[in-house]
Amino acid sequence: MNNEHGIKQSFIVPHSSFIFAVMHRPERIAETLREEIAQIVGYELEDPRLTLVTVTEVKVAQDLRDASVYVTVQGDEREHELALRALHHAAPYVRKQLGFSLNLRHTPALHFVRDTVEEQGERVDALLEGIEPPTEGIKDAG
Repeated sequence: MNNEHGIKQSFIVPHSSFIFAVMHRPERIAETLREEIAQIVGYELEDPRLTLVTVTEVKVAQDLRDASVYVTVQGDEREHELALRALHHAAPYVRKQLGFSLNLRHTPALHFVRDTVEEQGERVDALLEGIEPPTEGIKDAG
């Protein structure tokens, strides 16, 4: 591109901006994948084992070839196992649907993983409730 004086100009992207954009691409793609997978699992798959599944998070590898899909399942241990088995079985279909809806060079391979963060939080809450507050040694502020 030439400016008004006929001197050729080029656009230079600051190095830090380029690094910022590259570093955050996997996170942006992970969020898009989470939304799309939640739609597919919630509305397209007709497996009754998947009715209580929630997609909580997706983590994508730097090369965007693999994605860990974290899910929670309402129910007991047996329902968790059945839902994860159904998700593993449906993974190729979900991946194919993602390929249709997203414009990515490679659709990542999906690895469904049980998200235990909520369960761990409930366990910590239960443990904290079981602790009695100390009664001696506390000075009155007034």
